Amino acid sequence: MQNWLKFDEFCLLVDLDKDVVNDMIKRGVLTTKTENGEVFIEANKGAVAVMPKKEDIILQNNEAIPLGTEFVEKTIGTILQLHKEVLDGKDETLEALKSENSFLKEALLSMQTLYDEDRKTVESLNKQLKITQKELEFCRRKYKMMWNKAIENYKK
Repeated sequence: MQNWLKFDEFCLLVDLDKDVVNDMIKRGVLTTKTENGEVFIEANKGAVAVMPKKEDIILQNNEAIPLGTEFVEKTIGTILQLHKEVLDGKDETLEALKSENSFLKEALLSMQTLYDEDRKTVESLNKQLKITQKELEFCRRKYKMMWNKAIENYKK
């Protein structure tokens, strides 16, 4: 399985200067490919090429353990796999946030529609209330006039 890293990411991973990495590319030590103007370096072979050829030694419980290229390859492979999983997790999180934002947007639009309908209903009820108040005032005057007329007729 090939893992391709961008040029800058590879430089950070192996902690080498860009000029040194460019020189290694020119010498054919690193496997590269170019997509959309960006240079990608094959991470597994590239990490092995960057490693010194002598075997290092790790001390564990005061015992010397040889550290060969196979161990380093597996370690870098594990790191790259973890990096890929983190990126996948990030993508899933972004998708979840996008779907949540979409849901909230729809809910907000629905609430706005309900608010507009309620506002129209309130306006309609206010108009009806004013009309009813005018009719009530008219009925009061008419009632007052009728009783005044009835009282005058009764006095006669």
